[in-house]
Amino acid sequence: MSTPFENTYDLSSEQLENLDLAEDMMIRNDLGAAERLLLKMLDEDEECIPVLSNLGHLYGRHLSEFETAVKYYNLVLELEPDNAWARDARRRYLRYIE
Repeated sequence: MSTPFENTYDLSSEQLENLDLAEDMMIRNDLGAAERLLLKMLDEDEECIPVLSNLGHLYGRHLSEFETAVKYYNLVLELEPDNAWARDARRRYLRYIE
């Protein structure tokens, strides 16, 4: 499977397909299915930054579970301290819980 972007995290074809599927589910507002898929993916690779980021996005933007969103963004930042996107997203949700 060819990707239109650089596969920075060296994700497998299955991971890429599942991330696309989870994003489609979020767009269709099938949030429970997206959550189950992302959590299953996290069980298989607990340090997968794209999965952690998508979980942060799901919990923050779609479910308004800001503490959970911050938790996932914190995990991203533990693995990748220079991740500006995760830092900005975490800051956005921290203001709701502080």
